[in-house]
Amino acid sequence: MERDEDVLVMGEDVGRNGGVFRATQGLYEEFGADRVVDTPLAESGIVGCAIGMAAYGLRPVPELQFAGFMYPGFDQIVSHAARLRTRSRGRYTCPITVRAPYGGGIRAPEHHSESKEAFYTNEPGLQVVVPSTPADAKGLLAAAIRDPDPVVFLEPKLIYRAFRAAVPEEPYTVELGTAEVRREGTDVSVFTWGAMVRPTMEAAEELAEEGVDVEVVDLRTLKPMDTDTVVASFEKTGRAAVVHEAPLTGGLAGEIIATIQEEALLYQEAPIQRITGFDVPFPLYALEDYYLPETARIKDGITDAVEF
Repeated sequence: MERDEDVLVMGEDVGRNGGVFRATQGLYEEFGADRVVDTPLAESGIVGCAIGMAAYGLRPVPELQFAGFMYPGFDQIVSHAARLRTRSRGRYTCPITVRAPYGGGIRAPEHHSESKEAFYTNEPGLQVVVPSTPADAKGLLAAAIRDPDPVVFLEPKLIYRAFRAAVPEEPYTVELGTAEVRREGTDVSVFTWGAMVRPTMEAAEELAEEGVDVEVVDLRTLKPMDTDTVVASFEKTGRAAVVHEAPLTGGLAGEIIATIQEEALLYQEAPIQRITGFDVPFPLYALEDYYLPETARIKDGITDAVEF
């Protein structure tokens, strides 16, 4: 916002209150009500206004309080933001970055914990980003805001303030569409993103003590996906698992596995394991920890891929 006066943030309670998770805290005092806009509780209106602003030169960053509340704005995102460039034959672009806390693990009420990233990856014209570290959050968000096309930027609320890590103070970007190998390994590749990176890394370290060398790939950008890194990792190990907290059916694990089948079938030595949430509504409170893939379940799934 210091770099580009066309950037503004808008959403429910993002101004005086600094956002439900305080992600915009301090911006209202620094940039004022014209650039940090408290809106009514109306997701369709928030996204629709942002699209109009973007079409005429601004770079709005609408924050929707929870990803589970994005559905009223879904039509605006997929029918208008995603198609504006094509519909106008390139006359207009739609440089909006739709931010939303997503995922489970914080004991939230109903409609607060869904992981529906696959919805948005299915829509041509949208980019989908999920950071897993503080440094990536800053660099990916900067890249998303500067991008001329719409980005759905999903922030795993389970890792808000869950740990600390160094973040460079100077401006920088992390290129969209690039995965990061978080741990090098030779026996099995595990592909994951967002809040699932930390338990996957824990499982990998535990397996290392048992003699299994796990490579962990953090996708970071789900669309466009860094298929080159995915395929290169699988060609090295020949075995794989995919970890995500979204339900199994229709989840991105299936797309990743299909890509591997198409690009690297001859390297495959075992069925690829899916370690995911379950095909049930996201549970409340007492059952939440059983729903989310945790270190022990991830470790078991990786072991199944290795021991086949």
